[in-house]
Amino acid sequence: MAVREDCRHYSTRTVGSEVVQRCRVAANEEAPFACPEGCLFFESRSISDAGWPRVGPGDER
Repeated sequence: MAVREDCRHYSTRTVGSEVVQRCRVAANEEAPFACPEGCLFFESRSISDAGWPRVGPGDER
């Protein structure tokens, strides 16, 4: 499975010239980095840590 960049627990950081990807709850497959199929810890990412939800096209609030 690919990486779920839309997951709240996904984190990426550049250290020097290397890109470090990690799962904050350690539910990922380590090498190569990937999210498990049907991950129980998946949560949609918000726009910021302030709690603003992402609204997609066609969503009404």
